[in-house]
Amino acid sequence: MILNNTNASITAVGSFLPEKILNNSDLEKIVDTNDEWIISRTGIKERRILDKGIGTSYMAIRAANVIIEKKKLDPLEIDLIIVATITPDMHATATAAYVASEIGASNAFAFDISAACSGFLYGMSTASAFIESGRYKKIILIGADKMSSIVDYSDRNTCIIFGDGAGAVLLEADNEGYGVQDEYLRSNGSNRDLLRIEAGGSQIPTTKQTVEEKKHFIYQDGKNVFKHAVSNMSDASDQIMKRNNLTHLDVNYLVAHQANKRIIDATSKRMGIKDEKVLMNIQRYGNTTAATIPLLLMDFESKFKKGDNIIFASFGAGFTWGAMYLKWAYNH
Repeated sequence: MILNNTNASITAVGSFLPEKILNNSDLEKIVDTNDEWIISRTGIKERRILDKGIGTSYMAIRAANVIIEKKKLDPLEIDLIIVATITPDMHATATAAYVASEIGASNAFAFDISAACSGFLYGMSTASAFIESGRYKKIILIGADKMSSIVDYSDRNTCIIFGDGAGAVLLEADNEGYGVQDEYLRSNGSNRDLLRIEAGGSQIPTTKQTVEEKKHFIYQDGKNVFKHAVSNMSDASDQIMKRNNLTHLDVNYLVAHQANKRIIDATSKRMGIKDEKVLMNIQRYGNTTAATIPLLLMDFESKFKKGDNIIFASFGAGFTWGAMYLKWAYNH
């Protein structure tokens, strides 16, 4: 829980989605699958795909610019840019630094966070701590991933799930009790082989052989990942409610990582909240990894009212997972 008088509040949201749509019928022509099976197992009907030759920064820049235009924000006032992503434009150099330069935030410092599907949640925690320190006033946090760049479209276990997109939030100091109230974040690396990209890192550098053997695409052991996701995401959400004496009646909305409709349903059931409080757009975008939570905030911004109790929840590769309790700070 926040122990000082300053909280970090979300004061604006922005997003960017590529125009190209890849629907389930399209995938039927590529791999052995069908629309009914995909929907029943994941809840996904379509996903967005960014053009080849364009990196994650393209989407992140545009999501950030939506916020700048909405708030009539001078980019020189931005103190920090954080990009949560597992698909950076390139290795060794932070995508966030390029984003900051391209949006004109020349007074900001910038870095990336790599926590897969929990990246945005971890980023919220990180940005909140900077705000609460009193040293930084305005932070843009972006969740962005070009998952199509690491998906093998001959692997029906993964190509049906992932899509591309970016979502962003502006975080500012709040002294009225709104914003981030509490967080419960965890990780466990002992099962990292269940959801991974095997090659391209320092352990197995890129070679002609690793490329030929398709070791640079994302792999997941679907059944085991599903089991861990259901258990950990629902447990984190339950813990954050208990720790803050929240009942299902107190929670206005669950904003959960959009990995699989069945995982989200299991989490909401554990929390005891009704379906109308569970926000979903997975059917339109698929799993956009670090972008799912801010894309939900953008899509449903008009529903939120000042003072609403919102629970964020996520689970991702690593494994990484957690939940966050936030009081919404403004009316749309």
